[in-house]
Amino acid sequence: MTTTMSIRELTRNGAMISGYDYIDIEDRKSHEYKGVFVSARLAVDVKRYLETKIRKTKQEERDALMQFAGAIETEERFRDKSIREIRAMKAEEKYGK
Repeated sequence: MTTTMSIRELTRNGAMISGYDYIDIEDRKSHEYKGVFVSARLAVDVKRYLETKIRKTKQEERDALMQFAGAIETEERFRDKSIREIRAMKAEEKYGK
């Protein structure tokens, strides 16, 4: 069972929360949708869904960046080196030991 209420109603009547699966939160003056309050028994499922969705979004962002990986040819001497090692090599070349 669901309902819509304002933040003020939600904070004043905490007992109402237990009777609903989720509650849509709306600003009563502007009728702007603010979010959703999920009951404790559904919270685990919602949390699991959101974690999966966030993980998928991050993976898509990584995949979009990976299309550029390898687009620039690196020098042989820098391959298989960490950024710290590369910086040390460049500093040594520029300033000596």
